[in-house]
Amino acid sequence: MRLKEHILNLPAYKPAKLIAGPSAELTKLSSNENPLGPSPLAVAAMRELVEQVHRYPDFSSAALRQALGAQAGLGLEHVTCSNGSDELILTLCLAMLEPGDEAVMAEGTFISYLLRTLEVGGKAVRVPLRSYAHDLPAMAAAITPRTRLLFVCNPNNPTGTTNGADEVRALLDAVPDDVLVVMDEAYVEFATRPDYPDLLPELRDGRSNLLLLRTFAKIHGLAGLRLGYAYGPPALIAYLERARPTFNVNLLAQAAGVAALADTEHVARSRAHANASRTLFMAELRAMGLNPIPSETNFVAVPVGDDGAVSDGLRERGYTVTPLSGWGLPGLIRISFGTEAQNHGVLAALRAVLGA
Repeated sequence: MRLKEHILNLPAYKPAKLIAGPSAELTKLSSNENPLGPSPLAVAAMRELVEQVHRYPDFSSAALRQALGAQAGLGLEHVTCSNGSDELILTLCLAMLEPGDEAVMAEGTFISYLLRTLEVGGKAVRVPLRSYAHDLPAMAAAITPRTRLLFVCNPNNPTGTTNGADEVRALLDAVPDDVLVVMDEAYVEFATRPDYPDLLPELRDGRSNLLLLRTFAKIHGLAGLRLGYAYGPPALIAYLERARPTFNVNLLAQAAGVAALADTEHVARSRAHANASRTLFMAELRAMGLNPIPSETNFVAVPVGDDGAVSDGLRERGYTVTPLSGWGLPGLIRISFGTEAQNHGVLAALRAVLGA
């Protein structure tokens, strides 16, 4: 067999290590999941359809796309859905990058941009973060004639930082029309800064080189269903619809997504819990003498020195967190918010690890 060298050379994805042994109790705080669980309305919608899973789903996800478009003040033609945001990132790279074409991204952002760019033979141009946030002027300056994609994660995973409206719009003005700006807004519902950019009007006004990635995995609590979506200009959406896999969004996911959008109570509770958890973590981590990065998400990143040793110590005490050396941020760990009891538990475990 002839295997592709650029795929053989990909760094393997390594999820947080689990504790071995059938009696081990493990609290997973490494994947930014919703500790309140899924939307109850979404669960009810899936139960109603579970005996129909012998049928293929709607190929176009029309009802879900209509609901998403209505929420954003856009039409169905502005929306595409996917089997998780990672599939959509891969589809983008397949559809937009020839071998050797460039994708500009931060060093210290969502690792999927790097992996999917390399997977299709593209070149990843990584720009260092500035104060743990995207350095948008430097990213604009990194564009060359071979650049086809520019990824911005706002709020950023794994640092939790954001870029404001003025600097984001300056970036949009600086990017050539033939470069697609991909704004990954997976954590948009958690953002609190007053000047967080609302980019939906850009699409309503006809901007042709902007795509907004979003997900049901975080605030809606549907990570296990793998349901992502994007808002974009109709011509680009039609192009991506040609490139995506057939029946990529399953029957239950489509129904759950429509129901979750209507569950405003669950969204409000999830947002309130994240806000309270963020306040707790910032205060307690600072009380330990640490300097956590101000976050606008459902997780917090904090420098701890040896991120591998600290994450191993927490795992031995029953908690998985994410060491960030592999993300280009050595010395930091990312802790997802859990339930109130889990939050206090991991903070106590971190005190013990640091004390040891």
